[in-house]
Amino acid sequence: MVILLALMGESEGEKSGFVHKGKGHRQRLRERFFASGLSGFHDYEVIELLLTLVTPRKDCKDAAKAALKRFKTLQGVFEASPDQLCEIEGVGPKNLFGIKLIKAVCDRYLEKKLINKDPVSNSKDLFDYLYHSMRDMNRECFKVLFLDAQNRVIATETLFEGTLTASSVYPREVVIAALNHHAAALIFAHNHPSGNPKPSADDVSITRKLVFACRVIGIAVHEHLVIGDNGYFSFADQGYIARMNREYETRDSRLGTGTESKRRG
Repeated sequence: MVILLALMGESEGEKSGFVHKGKGHRQRLRERFFASGLSGFHDYEVIELLLTLVTPRKDCKDAAKAALKRFKTLQGVFEASPDQLCEIEGVGPKNLFGIKLIKAVCDRYLEKKLINKDPVSNSKDLFDYLYHSMRDMNRECFKVLFLDAQNRVIATETLFEGTLTASSVYPREVVIAALNHHAAALIFAHNHPSGNPKPSADDVSITRKLVFACRVIGIAVHEHLVIGDNGYFSFADQGYIARMNREYETRDSRLGTGTESKRRG
């Protein structure tokens, strides 16, 4: 109820006759938004608008500016933890709700846009989802997109978090998750908190292990994207995925196992 009243521009305090100093400013922010969306808004005004959702009796401009100064960018504010946000004067467990809600809603919206679509031919939707959901995370996250036989997204899942090394990403868990989702193909993505999307030696090693493990059970790996601040690195575009598949086929041929041929037969 408080949220609805705040959105309507009338809090419980205002109904009872209490008027805070930011009332007129807050109303003008809402009117600007309804008139033209966020066009012309400064980033601190976006944060301020979100803080007002559950801050009915207090001006939020100073807190919004302080949050932006502390976390540098609008994305940085959205990615900050609740504990970090509460260190900002004027931000508390209640009024940070709007900030965390909008980030979660955006992530859900972009994720849902991918479901039942082919991310291989809808690369913009794929990049939008991964870029906006991962680029400002302050720790590494390894995400998997599970695809059906028509390359449509079945589901997405974050399987590993923390410092990702060749020993911390387990191919067995990826394979189990793929089988549980009845996936025919996979796309991997992880972020670099440093902002530089250039893959490390561990990134290359992880990708090779995953490509090999998935080939054993007949699941294709289409891509591994490394997300940075202002771009990404594509293992497929740079030829890594194709080369790793050739390495697997050469090794399989030398071993004489004929794994995939036996399974198809």
